[in-house]
Parts: sequence; C-alpha cells; structure tokens
Amino acid sequence: MNKYDIVIIAPQRWDFEIGSNARNIALEFAKQRRVIYVNPPQDWITIIRGWKNGKRDNRNGNLVQVHENVWNLYPRHVAASINWINPLNIYRLFNKWNNKKFAESITEGISELNFNDFIIFNDNYMSNGLYLNELLQPRAYLYYIRDYLLAQPYFKKHGTWAEPEIMKRSDAVVSNSLYLMEYSQQYNQKSFYVGQGCEVELFDETLINDLPSDLKTISSPIIGYIGFLTSMRLDISLLIEIAEHNQNWNLVLVGPEDSDFQNSRLHQLKNVHFLGRKDPSQLPGYVHGFDVCINPQAINQLTIGNYPRKIDEYLAMGKPTVATKTKTMEVFNEFTYLASDKKEFIHYIEKALNERDSNLKANRIAFARSHSWENSVKEIYKVIDGLV
Repeated sequence: MNKYDIVIIAPQRWDFEIGSNARNIALEFAKQRRVIYVNPPQDWITIIRGWKNGKRDNRNGNLVQVHENVWNLYPRHVAASINWINPLNIYRLFNKWNNKKFAESITEGISELNFNDFIIFNDNYMSNGLYLNELLQPRAYLYYIRDYLLAQPYFKKHGTWAEPEIMKRSDAVVSNSLYLMEYSQQYNQKSFYVGQGCEVELFDETLINDLPSDLKTISSPIIGYIGFLTSMRLDISLLIEIAEHNQNWNLVLVGPEDSDFQNSRLHQLKNVHFLGRKDPSQLPGYVHGFDVCINPQAINQLTIGNYPRKIDEYLAMGKPTVATKTKTMEVFNEFTYLASDKKEFIHYIEKALNERDSNLKANRIAFARSHSWENSVKEIYKVIDGLV
C-alpha cells in the first residue's frame, strides 16, 4: 500500500460545511500517503447562480495544500449541466465529455505533484466517475458507496443505470453498511464491508464541563436527537407519539429543520423543544444532557441501508439509545434498543430510562470507540492490497 498515492473524487467539496466521510477518509489516508481531494467541477448552472448572487468561485485550476499530505484540487473546466437531459444516448455523450474534461483537470494535479502510481477512491460519485478508470488508468479504482442515493429523484434520474455500471467498471466496491454491500454484490463480486468511522474522541463525557445554556432550562427526563430534521429520514408521526405518550418526557431536537418539520404538529406540543442548528463542537454537550438518545428513522429506500453516524456518537458517551430497526442497525444490536414499530419504540424508551446496569455504559463506549476512521481505513487498505 505504501507505494501508491491516492486521488479522491467526491460530490462534496473539501470545505463542505457539515463534513463528509470522504474528508475523514482523506485525512486518515494522509497519515501514510499523499492525497489529492478533487472538488466536483462547477457546472453551467452553478456559474449562472454565482453571477446572480455575487458568489462565483474563481479558484478553478488551483491546487491548494489543506493539510499535511493533502491537496485540494479545483477542476479547471466547467461541466455541462446535464442531469435532466433526455434521451439516454444524448446524456451519455455529454457525460463522457464531462468525464474527459474532469480527467484532464485531475491529470494536471497528479502531474504537478508527480503522482506516478496512484489509486482512485470514488466516494459515491456517479456522474463524473463513470469513465475515469479507463481515462486515467490508475493502479486500482475503488467505488465507495455510503448512501443509497437512488432514493432521491435527482440521482435516480440516471443513477439507476449509472451506479450499477460504475460498480462493474470498478476494481472493487467498498461500503459502510452490510445492506449496501449486499446491494453492490449484484454488480461486482468484489464488494466488501469496511465499516464506518466516527470522530468518537470528541464525544467523551470527561471533556464536558457544563451543559449548554438552552438545555439547562429543560427538565429531565430528556429524550434527545441530534442531526438534520428531515421527513426524508425521520418519522414525524413517531416523534409525535413519543411526545404525546408521556407529558413528563421532554423531547429535545437539535438540528436544522426541513419544511415538513417546520409545519408539523410537533411545534404545538409543549414538551417538544427545537433547539436549532449547532456547531459540531457543541453537539457532545447536548448528548451529555440527554437521558435517552433516539434515532427515529422512517423506513424507506434512503434509510434502510444508511449507517447513522450519530449512533456511534451517542454510544461513545455511554448513552442508552433507542433506534428504528433496519438491516444496517443489526451491527448495533447488542448495544442499542432496536424497535420494529411505534409501540415497541416507546416501550424501549421506558426501559432505557429505568436502566440500572453500570456495565452497559462501559460496553457502549468501548464498542463505539472501535468504530474509528483508523479501523475503517485499515479495512479499505486490505481491499486495495488484494488488488495491487
């Protein structure tokens, strides 16, 4: 493994404000290898929007060092905006053109840093990664699937054929959930589960000196959730039922809301508290103040294979956790309460509130700390070693 440099392509920019798996993986790769993290290219629509709002990014063509052994590449070319194009043969023509221009920008970056032998790590990037294996001829090409993006209309438009095709063209596929590994194996037998990393070192109760001020005014028991509040991933009706089941429970929701949450009946319930978006560094303080942590997922194509990083964050602080049961959540079976329906979810909250076994907390913390980025990347290295 130590012989090769690594090029990461991803649909999120390096400076994406809420972070990403790809950035964490890049930093872990960088402990051993040089890494180029390639931003998605700007497209025509982005350029036009930039002109209108005065926020156009003029750094195209730049290669900027952002961390020890990590460089961020801003592709020089502007991509054609093609996602909604029909028919398929016209889309393929423009897509291949976009891929060629993208490859030219990457070639400039790897030439500048003298990347002779390199591996491409594609973070769930279907549109601009379809032809890169043949265009750039890397030592190995890995496709990393960490979300079932085809559940979203934008990605479903062409992803239903593009993702299977890119898996077939890849030397191997790695995934962060067992569900996604099984899905990938339909198209590439070299599909492997590599686990999920988490910055569990931030979620350490010994580092918490005080509770956030807006949490201090809320009395226990507190049933809490941190994360984006969206009906695409969360079951609003379940949250309402939890809040209405016991008026003495305070349901605390920390994170930005989509329109469905903003217009939901949850805002009319006195024991439901929306605390809004917080800086990631503040989140451990909120988890520390929760009596029980929850992940009330809706069951759909988007969530059924999703690995919820927040579960590791909850467990790293030893918190009793209740979550919707899915294939991916089976990994947490020994350390969380997994509910199949609303009645069971409420039953498990009651059980969690009455826990008296001190060993459970220590076991949760130990398990969560095993889900480090270091361990996940070690599994990725094993796959690469088997290819090269």
